[in-house]
Amino acid sequence: MADIDEILGKVASYNPDADIELIRRAYVFARDSHRDGVRESGDPYIIHPLATAQTLVDLEMDSASIASALLHDVVEDGKKENGESITVEDVRAAFGDEIAGLVDGVTKLKRADFDIREEEEQQEEPRKSDGGKKRPYEFRRSAENLRKIFVAMASDLRVMVIKLADRLHNMSTLDSLPPDKQVRIARETMQIYAPLAHRLGIWRIKWELEDYGFRYLLPEAYAEVAEKVAKTRSEREEDLAEAMEMIQKHLESNGLQVTITARPKHLWSIYQKMQREEVGFSEIYDLLALRVIVNRVGDCYHALGLVHDLWMPIPEKFSDYIAKPKANMYQSLHTKVIGPRGEPLEVQIRTWDMHRLADYGVAAHWQYKEGMRSGDEFERKLSWLRQQLFDWQTDSKDAGEFLHSVIDDLFADKVFLWTPRGDVIDLPAGSTPVDFAYRIHSDVGNHCVGAKVNGRIVPLTHKFHNGDIVEIITRSNSQPSRDWLAFVKTNQARNRIKGFYRQQNYGESVVKGKELLEKELERLGHDPQSVFRSEQFTSVAREMNCHSEDDVYAGVGYGSISVGTVINKLKIDDQTRRPSLVVEVPKDSGRKRLAVHIDGARNMMITRAKCCAPLPGDEVVGYVTRGRGVALHTVDCPNAVAFRNSEPERLMTMDWASSGDRYPTELRLIVVDRVGMLNDITSVISGAKTNIVGAKIKSMPDKTAEVDLTVEVSDVPALRNLLDKVGGIGDVIAAERVTSRKLKAARSR
Repeated sequence: MADIDEILGKVASYNPDADIELIRRAYVFARDSHRDGVRESGDPYIIHPLATAQTLVDLEMDSASIASALLHDVVEDGKKENGESITVEDVRAAFGDEIAGLVDGVTKLKRADFDIREEEEQQEEPRKSDGGKKRPYEFRRSAENLRKIFVAMASDLRVMVIKLADRLHNMSTLDSLPPDKQVRIARETMQIYAPLAHRLGIWRIKWELEDYGFRYLLPEAYAEVAEKVAKTRSEREEDLAEAMEMIQKHLESNGLQVTITARPKHLWSIYQKMQREEVGFSEIYDLLALRVIVNRVGDCYHALGLVHDLWMPIPEKFSDYIAKPKANMYQSLHTKVIGPRGEPLEVQIRTWDMHRLADYGVAAHWQYKEGMRSGDEFERKLSWLRQQLFDWQTDSKDAGEFLHSVIDDLFADKVFLWTPRGDVIDLPAGSTPVDFAYRIHSDVGNHCVGAKVNGRIVPLTHKFHNGDIVEIITRSNSQPSRDWLAFVKTNQARNRIKGFYRQQNYGESVVKGKELLEKELERLGHDPQSVFRSEQFTSVAREMNCHSEDDVYAGVGYGSISVGTVINKLKIDDQTRRPSLVVEVPKDSGRKRLAVHIDGARNMMITRAKCCAPLPGDEVVGYVTRGRGVALHTVDCPNAVAFRNSEPERLMTMDWASSGDRYPTELRLIVVDRVGMLNDITSVISGAKTNIVGAKIKSMPDKTAEVDLTVEVSDVPALRNLLDKVGGIGDVIAAERVTSRKLKAARSR
C-alpha cells in the first residue's frame, strides 16, 4: 500500500517544481475527513484516495491533480469534526478554485456512476429476465450519466484522469462486493471507462481496466488464459531475451543509442485475438513485443531499416503512426518480422517523448506541469476531442439517442483521416464524406456538395480508408438531402440532417403541435389556453430541455414528442374531465364496444370505418349508416367530407376516449435495405408490448425497402410513442401512420 511519504518522494523526483506542501495538506485534510470511514473490504477508507493518488504519481501528473485525487471523495463521504458533511465550498476555502473545480467534477462523476446504488435498488421493480439487455430506465440513466462524464471531460480532462485512477483502484478491490455488483461494475468498466482510457491515450490504465473487467465478466475464460500464459512465460522470456540481445548489438554496432524493452500482451487482448481469428492459444505468437526507444525521430526510421536488415519483415504488417498519428496522438512505428526462432515478432520503434505519450496519453501534456507554457500543437489536436464531446451533447437532446451516438461513434472500429491542414479525424469504419463534413462543422455538412479524397473527386457515398486525405467541397446555396440518411454512418450526421429538416418546418410544426395539444386538452375537458399560460407548462418545457413553449409545440408537431408525454408531465387535475358515454354493442354482434361520447344519442352500434381506421384520440365524427349503426370516421377522412356535403343530417358529433382496447392500425416504414433490419424493427415493436398482425416488405432499386405493418394500438398517444421508437432505429428513414385506403392506392401504383 502506498503511503504519503512515498508519494511525495516520487513527485519531487520527477517534478522539482511541485507544490509538495499542497499535496501534504490535502492528505491531512482527507485523512481527517475519512477518519471513521471503512471500505467494503474492511480497510480504512484513506487507503482508496492514497491508491488513486499513487496512480496519478505513476503518470507523473501535476500537484493540483494529485491533491485533488487525495480529496476526490471528501465531499461525498467525508465528515467535519462536528459530524457535518464537507462541501465543495469547504474545499474551495482550504485549497482554492482550481482544486475545488477538480474535486467537484470528480464528485459529479461519482454521483453519475452507472452502478445502481442501494437507494436506487430499493426503488426497482422485481428483476425479470431481460436477456442481458438494459431496461428502459437503466438505458436513460446510463445515457444521462455518460453525458455528465463528457461535460466534465470537456471542461478539464484532468477530471477524467482522476476518475480513471479512482476506477482502477475500485476494480482492484472488487472482490469485497457481491457477485451481481461485481458483474455490473465490470461491464460498465469495459463498455465506458476502458474505451475512454484508450481515447485519452492512457495505455497503462486501459489494459489494467480491461483485464480486471475480463476477470469478473468471463471468469472461466480469464482463468484459462491466465494459466496458459503463466505456463509458457519462462519459454517466452528466453526467446525474447535472445531477440533483445541480437537487436541491441545490431543497432548499437550501427551507431544508434537505444533502449530495448518488452511489452507483454495483456490477457483481454489475447482472448480477443483468439475469438476474432478463431485460433487456439498455441497459435498466438505475438504475446510479447519489443519496444525500441531512440533519441530522435530520424533514428526511428534508421532503426526500422536495421530491424528489417536483421530479420525478414512480414508483408503488409507495417504501420507508420509517426507520419500519421492516431487520434489520441499515439505515435510509433510498428512492424512485424520473422524472429530468430522462425516465429512472428512485433517490434515498436519510438522516441522517448512518444514512449511517454503512449503510456500516459493526455496525462503527459505540458499544461499539467508547473512552470511550463508550450504545447500549442498538442492543444490544437486536443481541441478535436473537446469539440466532439460538445457535438454529441448538442446534437442529441434525447438521452437514448445520445447514448447510441456515443456507443456507435466513440467505441466503433475506426478509420483515421487527414484534413488538408494536417489534422487527424477519426470516424467509424464505413463513414462517408457527409460524415466527415458534419464532424468538421454543421455548416460544412449542410452546404456539402462533394469531396476530394487524396486529390480525386469522389461521390458522397464513398467509404473512406485509413490515411485518406479528405477535402470537402461546399456551395453556399446547397442544403442537406434526405437521401443522405440512407448511407451516412455516424449518428452525429444523421441527427444534424434530421435537425435541419425539423428546423426548416419549425413554423408549421409549432402550429400543428399546438393544435394537437389543444384537441387533446379539450377532449379531456380542460381549457387549453389556461394550460398553455400556466407556470406548470413553462416548467414542463424546461424539464423536456426545450428553450421555449414553442419548442414543445414544434416537437409535438414534428412527432419527436408525443402528446401523451406532454399531458402526463403536466399532471392536470382530472376532476374537470368530461365523462365518456360507453355505448354497448349487442353481444351477438361480434364487435368490440367503443367508449365514445355522442351528443344526444344512446344505445347505438358503433363501428370503426375501414377507410380511415380512427383511433381514440383522433378527432372523429359519426355517420349514421343504413342498418349498420354509426360508423366512426376521422374528421378529415375523404368519405366524411363527402358525407358532410351530401348528407350532413347523418353526421353526429362524437368524442372517443380510450377504453384500453387495442385496434389494428397501418404503418408505412421506409428503411435501408440490409440484413437484420426487419429483426431490429420487430424487436423494438415487441419491446413496446405491441402486437404485429400483418406485414409486407418490398425492396426498392435504391437499396431501400418499404415495410407495411399492421399493429394493434390503444390510442393516438400510444401510436405516436411507437412511431417515435421505431423512427429512432438507426436505418429507419421514415415512419408514418397510413390508412388502408392510402396503402391500397400506394400498392396499386
